[in-house]
This record gives sequence, structure tokens and C-alpha cells, in this order.
Amino acid sequence: MTAVPAARYDAVVVGGGHNGLTAAAYLARAGRAVLVLERLDHVGGAAVSAPVFPGVDARLSRYSYLVSLLPRRVVDELALPLTLRRRRYSSYTPVGDAGLLVDTGDAAATRASFAAVGAPAADHDAWRRWYAATGRLARRLFPTLTEPLPSRAEARALVDDDAAWDALVERPLGEALRTRFGSDVVRGVVATDALIGTFADLDDPSLAQNRCYLYHVVGGGTGDWDVPVGGMGAVSGALRDAALAAGATVVTRAAATAVDPGAGGDAQVSWTDDDGRTHGVAAGAVLCGAAPATLDRLLAAAGAAPSGRAGARAPEGAQLKVNMLLRRLPRLRDGVDPVAAFSGTFHVNESFDQLRAAHADAAAGRVPAVPPCEIYCHSLTDPSILGADLRASGAQTLTLFGLHMPERLFRTGDPAAQDAARDRALAATFASLDSVLAEPIEDVLLRGPDGRPCLEARTPVDLERDVGLPGGHIFHRDLSWPWAPDGDGGDGGGDGGDTAGLDRPGSWGVETVHPRVLLAGAGARRGGGVSGVPGRAAAMAVLGAG
Repeated sequence: MTAVPAARYDAVVVGGGHNGLTAAAYLARAGRAVLVLERLDHVGGAAVSAPVFPGVDARLSRYSYLVSLLPRRVVDELALPLTLRRRRYSSYTPVGDAGLLVDTGDAAATRASFAAVGAPAADHDAWRRWYAATGRLARRLFPTLTEPLPSRAEARALVDDDAAWDALVERPLGEALRTRFGSDVVRGVVATDALIGTFADLDDPSLAQNRCYLYHVVGGGTGDWDVPVGGMGAVSGALRDAALAAGATVVTRAAATAVDPGAGGDAQVSWTDDDGRTHGVAAGAVLCGAAPATLDRLLAAAGAAPSGRAGARAPEGAQLKVNMLLRRLPRLRDGVDPVAAFSGTFHVNESFDQLRAAHADAAAGRVPAVPPCEIYCHSLTDPSILGADLRASGAQTLTLFGLHMPERLFRTGDPAAQDAARDRALAATFASLDSVLAEPIEDVLLRGPDGRPCLEARTPVDLERDVGLPGGHIFHRDLSWPWAPDGDGGDGGGDGGDTAGLDRPGSWGVETVHPRVLLAGAGARRGGGVSGVPGRAAAMAVLGAG
């Protein structure tokens, strides 16, 4: 921990995740005195790399693992030394003894792959039209994420495609996918982007799944999800270095305990250090990189009103995150090269009907009978995260993301019961994965010096404990549309994230009911994912930009 900071700062950032560091870097570069308070012994939040397995020379992206939403504008403005690599293969979906391999470098091979899994001949053309439309939408909408909020009407006019707007914004995504694609498998491959970290049916009238889908296809203006060289820790490390170089003060093991918004003067932030001592610091502005629910708890501790940002329901994460290190990639039934299959997103039992069945199981309080999940291999695109001996041996990482594993399945009382629930979910997930492989995944797991398999599973309950995500929600709360609601409060389906009418055209989507307190994390209107967008937006609001 650094020395005890000064008594007053122009801005105090609560939470040293990547968004908090982004805000600190912008403000410090603008000449403001900035203090960052982080409760853990390191910064980066969920965007970190870590040596997960004792005695094994591999640094895995333990929580978040790919980059899509980080704007080039942020990278350039903060001069971040980042390298992001594009993946040639978009996805592979095993189907019986065949598989659908989407190769962005070979349209003919992709068309043949559609036919190999029994998709109607028209599905490949429909696929191309669908992603041409979402790509056009991405190119038009993505630049607005680093500007003040447009109105909903302005966003629609900018998109200038009534069919795409209707499919993605006006009605449940499931309707559009059933209309456009004949194959249950193809529908599912498209649909999975709507369900990452979002517990919803594809026909949910709340449109939570549509909002999740929009964020997944809009990133970078292309929808591509890129691999950060050096792992996610390279992203947060670059942001930390930018903030420090600009003069920000960063204090770790500093847990905020209260935020007094300051009715007539400076705000006040109370925090405790790793020795249990209590400190207080005055701030011209408080930027909270933590979740809205966490901010409301800190405000309540000071006797202040809620932020107006927490939404109408408690956050609930819905994923099982599994990190693995393998001796080699597993063999596949159809003989496709595992390097191609695992370079992109490897879909496991994620057909449209399987996704809906899994949601129904989980909504009824059961681990899905056939858990849908998806996998990718970081080390195929970026082997730098492995030590030289591991690289030479042919070892590879796998990151598995299990869908429809809501917090309610794991919030089961004492730690032993939670461990048992995790074990049941992991066993079901591995059975699902093994059903599409030519050999059991456990047969190719690398073992560490202690003889244990290199395997780590994290539930929403674990994520809440490890990195402070309420309910284990990876987006801090359900995602919001990236524009200001209509004047009558309508929002094309609503999202419940702005209960105080704060988001108006020209605002930054980070304001709270307290003028000196701003939301700078994933729970802001344009939050979610690894983007830096809400951190930058909060800094712009402080600086009066726009």
C-alpha cells in the first residue's frame, strides 16, 4: 500500500478496476488531483491475469478474457501500449459426427460446413445478410459510445435500417431468429451472444437478451472479439500505468466504507486500510467504479439517499467460469483440426432449443440437464501467457463459459453446500462437453507439481466473493440500451437501470441523484464488458466535456 494520501482530492475513484483506472487516467492527465481506492491487494478488478495453478508457469485471464468494446479512441487518447489480435475462425459447433466451422477467411468452406450439419441451403445466405446488417449497425452505433448519449430517436435514425432495429430493439430476439434461420443449430450459434452473463429466455419480453446481444455485436464497430496479447492483465496494467504516469495516487488494500455526497460542499469518502485503521478524504467528485448496488450501500452507510442507478431488481449472475490447462487439445469426432475448432468460439450444446431448455431447467431451480457452454483457447492466438517449457510441450489453455448457471443454484447456505453445488454444476458441464468430443476432457488436463489437475471453476457466488460483483453479475446489473430513453420514460423494452430519470440526451449516462457522485463502472448506462467507456464517460462528466 502507498503512503496515506492527502486530505483532499479533486476526484476520488472508488474501485481500481479497469474502468476506475480509465477515469483516473483521464482526470489526472487533465491536471486533476486523483486518488484511487482499491480494496484488493492489486488493481484491475475482473480484468486481470494470474498464475492460477501453483507451480505452473501460466498466467490466465482468470475472469474476463476477451476484448470487444474497448474503443480505439480510448487506446489512442491514453497512449495505451496494447496489442489485440483478431481470430480467423469465428466459431466451431460440433453436431453429432460433423461440425459447423465458421471460417472468416473462406466463405466457400463455411457454406460447405453449413451443409455438413444439415442446415437448409438458404441459411448460409441468411447468415451473411444477418451479419451484414449487424455489422452496418455496429459501424454506426459504436462511435456514439464515446460521445454524450444520443436520444433513442437519434440512435434509430443513425442506424437507418428499420428491419434491423425491429429485430434487435423492438421485439424478442427469438422471433427474429426463428423467422430468418431454418436450422436449430444455426439459430443457436447466433443466439448465444444474447445470453453471455444474462439469465433470460430468448423470447423474454423484457428484452434483456436483446440488449446483451447488441453489446456483443456492436463492439469495435465490427463485433469482433479480440485476444489481448499478454492476457487481460495487459489491459488493466496499461491503464494503471497511464494513471500513475499522469500523477494519480493509487492505494490498494483500501476498502471504502461510506460515501457522503456532500450537500453543500465536498463529498467525503471513508475507508479502512489493511491494518483496520479508518481514514477519511474529501473529494470534489466521487467516481464509483464498483457496482450500483455497492454504491448504494456506501451511500446508505453515510445516511444518504440511493443513487437512482441500482435498478428495480437485485443483480443475479448466470454463468459458470472454468479455467483449464491441457497437455494438448482434445480430439474431435469429425476430424477437424482442433487448432481451427478451438481458435474461435467452440459451442457446446447451444442449439436454439437446447438454450431454451437449459433456461427452463435453471429457472425451475435445477442445474440444466445438458448445460450449454462455450470455449476458446487463448494460447493458440497468444502463446506468450505460457512459459517456454509449456509452449514447447504443446500445452494449451481453455476458458469455458457455462450459460444459464444463475446465482440461485449456488446460494445454498454454508460453504460446504456451495462447494457441492459447484461440483454438481461442473460435473454436468463436463458431461455436456464430453458428449461432443472424441475423448473425455479430463484425460487431457495437465497436472501440476502437486498432482492435481489444472482446473478452476468459479460460480456467481465465487465471483461476488473474489471481485465484488453483486450476485456474481459480470455486468454489475442487467445491461441498458446505449441511448437515452424516450421522453415519456419508454425505452424500447425498458431496462430498469435508471430509476430516477437521470439519462437524458446529452448526458453521459453516469450521473446519479447526487451531483458530486458519478457511476464509473460497468453498471453505467453504457457499461458491461471490458470497455473503459463508463470510466471515460465519468471523467468527461467531471471535466464538463460535451
